[in-house]
Amino acid sequence: QVQLVESGGGLVQAGGSLRLSCAASGTLVSANIMAWHRQGPGKERELVAAITSVGSTNYADSVKGRFTISRDNAKNTVYLQMNSLKPGDTAVYYCHSLRGDHWGQGTQVTVSS
Repeated sequence: QVQLVESGGGLVQAGGSLRLSCAASGTLVSANIMAWHRQGPGKERELVAAITSVGSTNYADSVKGRFTISRDNAKNTVYLQMNSLKPGDTAVYYCHSLRGDHWGQGTQVTVSS
């Protein structure tokens, strides 16, 4: 029974920072490609960042240099550190495990101008 539970979303002003967490159970983040996706209002869901089992990372061009994906294998948790937030980052952010194609419930991030 795989579960991915996101947390850490909220309301922040432009230029601020948030750190999202994805607590996994039933699957090992260390053995997965883990990813963060987001879906803003009126927009398609898009891949934001991903991290492989060997620690390689990939970012959407729109967040490169501002967001950092990481994991804590001991806590079986994936993180997304979001800095220099922009109003365009406003979205529901979802955690995704490619092995088994599991999704979290999402957490809302709202960036005000």
